[in-house]
Amino acid sequence: MKPAVIRQVKSLSMSCDRVGNLLLTKFSSQGASDLAVHIPANIVFWLLKHLPVNRDPQLKAPPAGPFIGQMDWENPTTPRAAYVNCKELPGAIRMTFTLEGKLPDMTVVLDRGNVELMRQIMAMYTKDLIDLDAQQ
Repeated sequence: MKPAVIRQVKSLSMSCDRVGNLLLTKFSSQGASDLAVHIPANIVFWLLKHLPVNRDPQLKAPPAGPFIGQMDWENPTTPRAAYVNCKELPGAIRMTFTLEGKLPDMTVVLDRGNVELMRQIMAMYTKDLIDLDAQQ
């Protein structure tokens, strides 16, 4: 099996689909091209429950994230995450996305600023996403 490539994230952008069942997430990586993945709503809600909330008022925001346009949504090669495993590291979180199909896992490392940015963007989109796992 091919070893997973781990990318250090500089910044990220997220966009919600019109149906409300997934977010398109685009990561800009240090020394590599941008990565994109479709993250289903159930993973978004799981991440919101498990990502740490920033408690540092001095935390610096990451640089502006990559642009997400219609071509990103229509790109047939953008994978969809089946699930994610997270590991907390000193000052960062490593996220390994297991992708649908026979694609290799995608692993990204987000520093505390990018973790907080991701958490805030996902929280902003919760009103647009459908939580199918929510208790009725």
